[in-house]
Amino acid sequence: MAKIVNSWNDWDPLKRVIVGRCDNSMIPPEEPATSEKVPVDSEMRGMWGLRPLATVERGNECLENLVKILEDRGVVVDRPTPLQWNQAIGTPDFRNDSMMTCMPPRDILLTVGNEIMASANSFRCRYFEYLAYWPLMKQYFDEDPDFLWTQAPRPRLTDASYKHNYYDEKITLEERLVRTANKDFVTTEVEPMWDAADVMRMGKDLFIQHGLTTNRTAMDWFQRYYPEYRVHAVNFPGDPYPIHIDATFVPLRPGLIINNPHRKLPEEQRAIFEANDWQIVEAAQPAHDEPPALCYSSVWLSMNCLVLDPKTVIVEASEVHQQEQMDKLGMNVIPCDLRDAYPFGGGLHCSTADVYREGDCLDYFPNRVKDPTLVRPEMWND
Repeated sequence: MAKIVNSWNDWDPLKRVIVGRCDNSMIPPEEPATSEKVPVDSEMRGMWGLRPLATVERGNECLENLVKILEDRGVVVDRPTPLQWNQAIGTPDFRNDSMMTCMPPRDILLTVGNEIMASANSFRCRYFEYLAYWPLMKQYFDEDPDFLWTQAPRPRLTDASYKHNYYDEKITLEERLVRTANKDFVTTEVEPMWDAADVMRMGKDLFIQHGLTTNRTAMDWFQRYYPEYRVHAVNFPGDPYPIHIDATFVPLRPGLIINNPHRKLPEEQRAIFEANDWQIVEAAQPAHDEPPALCYSSVWLSMNCLVLDPKTVIVEASEVHQQEQMDKLGMNVIPCDLRDAYPFGGGLHCSTADVYREGDCLDYFPNRVKDPTLVRPEMWND
């Protein structure tokens, strides 16, 4: 039987991947977790319902562009099975008027070695999103005897999971930045909550962003679940809406990371990278001043790229500045028209989830220094 699942990082040669779909996608109703995510001046504030069919069809065209690029290069592409996302959902603890989408599998599925784990999302509208990937998980389980199919503990998402009266439409941008710097987010610490796109996999090290979608309790859970890996908590004080690490801090190959110049990794958190000769380069400016219509994400999806191997990267076709920078950094650049899929959940990295990359679990940070990002530093005192 074939080995289907294997991935330890975002740069080893990609051989199999999941690409999302836009079918039946919703703008979800506001709820405690999502209210803080939508900027106060966004046209999406207070809006919810089915996304316009024309935008769904165009978004799917963009995803097909990506599928063709991947398949032309010999990458096996799998697709999720969309649900009727307009259904109301409920548990013993909450009710929600709809779900959301299955365009960004990166938010839901975390691949670590031969394991794919479904996340513990803080958005109620995403509670059942994992079901779109369950037919694929069953296929991998049947075909790969080494595949570990797991689900993180399901958060209850009661009102206790969120800070009361946290959302304030009168709060200024400067006040939001103070909140981020103080690690003051809408989620509480009563249970682990995390999006898979907040986890940056780098062999024996997992770097996890603390923000609006992933809390510190989740990081402690990760360290307990993966005691053989070093789990690091990172944050980016320049981001007023810190959600997902892959438009902020993006590794291209061993030793090289591009960092959003507006959301810099704080100096005190750079020690582990500097001690191991990693270069952190400011990402190029986006080519656009605004995101597409009905898009939650920022213009910095420009740096949300998909690395096919340490020398090859897919970049959104209109992001000419990011393409130019990648070229100067020694990468072979493949442009892909994906911008009209952005509103459904993100860019090239967001719209994919690793299944198989050639390579093993390596230690990219063998030089040990005092590291304030370690979630449990006492475990790693040499």
